[in-house]
Amino acid sequence: MSTSTVQNRPAGTPAVRPAAGSGVNFLRTLHAEWIKFTTLRSTWILLATTVVVMVGIGLLGGWGVGSGLEELAAEGQDPAAVGLDPQLLYMMTTGGIDFGQLIIGSLGVLLIASEYSTGMIRSTMTAVPDRLSPLFAKALVIALVAAVVGVVSSFATYFLMQPILAQYGQEFGLDVENLVPSMLLSGVYLALASLIALALGALMRNSAGGIVALVVLFLIVPMVLGFIQLDWIQDTLPYLPSNAGRQLLALQIADGDLTQLQGGLVMAAWSAVLLAAAAVVIKRRDV
Repeated sequence: MSTSTVQNRPAGTPAVRPAAGSGVNFLRTLHAEWIKFTTLRSTWILLATTVVVMVGIGLLGGWGVGSGLEELAAEGQDPAAVGLDPQLLYMMTTGGIDFGQLIIGSLGVLLIASEYSTGMIRSTMTAVPDRLSPLFAKALVIALVAAVVGVVSSFATYFLMQPILAQYGQEFGLDVENLVPSMLLSGVYLALASLIALALGALMRNSAGGIVALVVLFLIVPMVLGFIQLDWIQDTLPYLPSNAGRQLLALQIADGDLTQLQGGLVMAAWSAVLLAAAAVVIKRRDV
């Protein structure tokens, strides 16, 4: 309160003080971001689509492998001879992660890029002048939701797949080595993917541009570099975010591959670096 305000206040009038606990803080910012996130119809559509796609692809994959194994057994053929490993069934619990990451990633991009498109970002930054709190609040919201979606989708795939596999005598239990950790870590994978997507949305400030950048980074770049048979390029492939992140889901680690911890740390480093870049851009650029 300025000196002139104090001098102009009528005698005997008590000074107006802010109410205890009022003002902007991170918890209030987080609550506001949660409200914005949960009240948009597109949020629920994309979340439902992510679950349906992940579960659907896993079930289709389980049905395909199970029926294939039954046909080979009926013909007396060795599945290994035709490249059909029965352990592929275990991987189907997280088989839809490649498509799921793109859908949940699109939600991460839209979470911030749509505010730039509509101009709502001005209201957000006016309400929270430090600018970084909204970014970190959005990051926490999308990461937690993505983690839950990943875990729920993986376990739903497992339980729904067992009756299908039972027709072929291929059902399996949760005691398969590393199966439960893999399904739990699918949530970590989607959380990190959503953070990368959020950062891309903040950097691009455009929904379409952010989603395209996400697809390029997670899908196109690994595919293209995989065709380039140069040693130094092949040596970098394991450190791309999607390739490193998939090690979190691996049931067995081959010699020379990144471990689950290493793969998770590499993907976490991608998300941290991109979020840091997004924070710098948000802090310095005009809205």
